[in-house]
Amino acid sequence: MEYKDYYKIMGVKRDATQDEIKRAYRKLARKFHPDVSKEANAETKFKELGEAYEVLKDPEKRTAYDQLGSEWKSGQDFRPPPGWDAGFEFRDFGNEGMDAGGFSDFFETLFGHAARRPGTGRPRSRRDFRIRGEDHHARVIIDLGDSYRGASRSITLQVPQMDEHGRVGTRARTLNVRIPKGIRQGQQIRLAGQGGAGAGGGEAGDLYLEVEFDPRGHYRVEGADVFLDLPVAPWEAALGATVKVPTPSGAVDLKVPPNSQAGKKLRLKGRGIPAPQPGDLYVVLQIALPPADTDGRRRAYERMKEDFEFNPRAGLEV
Repeated sequence: MEYKDYYKIMGVKRDATQDEIKRAYRKLARKFHPDVSKEANAETKFKELGEAYEVLKDPEKRTAYDQLGSEWKSGQDFRPPPGWDAGFEFRDFGNEGMDAGGFSDFFETLFGHAARRPGTGRPRSRRDFRIRGEDHHARVIIDLGDSYRGASRSITLQVPQMDEHGRVGTRARTLNVRIPKGIRQGQQIRLAGQGGAGAGGGEAGDLYLEVEFDPRGHYRVEGADVFLDLPVAPWEAALGATVKVPTPSGAVDLKVPPNSQAGKKLRLKGRGIPAPQPGDLYVVLQIALPPADTDGRRRAYERMKEDFEFNPRAGLEV
């Protein structure tokens, strides 16, 4: 069936207030009323206008309609999303609308299918309206150590909220979140019932928090493996040494083999992100040169230059 863009029909924005919607309807109703309008398609326009107003003037119907999202375009084929189950009480428009018998198939599918008594075609006297709220998505930044140990964190989100005048704004919402041990970057934490509110007694949607590790730390993460760039002195790399290395689960003593080169990876098995098959932690050696900022240190470098017949660019073709 054809999707109806009620906001476009009314000539208002999706965040229009209820007063703006009412004023737009009254203006267009005068223009297209079949008794006074000279427009060739006045009757059709008036019916479309009345149908749009029936939905947008009713906060519950408008909320349900907005649940469909804004990605649909007028004239596109439309099928209700899975689980759509709504029933509404029909009300005559009186002086501000049209008879319910003129509603489109689109309207009947969304609001009329469950709203009529079986076999009568008449509306129910009460509402039977259940639409599940939208799922919401957000990103949460955690320390890598939270994944190693598990943690509880308090987070604050900015969520949309409509005021009594129909204007959409935001409000701060604080939640206590449990960070499960072993969670990886890009995985999601599901908070059941913490998404958008349901309409007409429908259950609330869920909130999905996508995990991202704080990039300001010393570590890089690839899947379950963790990488740390470790500065070592030239003599530690050349002669070998045992150095203390920080890891998210605590410091460890690491043996640096003699004649180690910059970029050499030393693997600490099973010290990556915890899991039934935990990742590994890779220590990547970076040789840090002491500065030649005194006469004695410059002389030490001069002695090294004389003692070593060393060309670091010997493998490069010039």
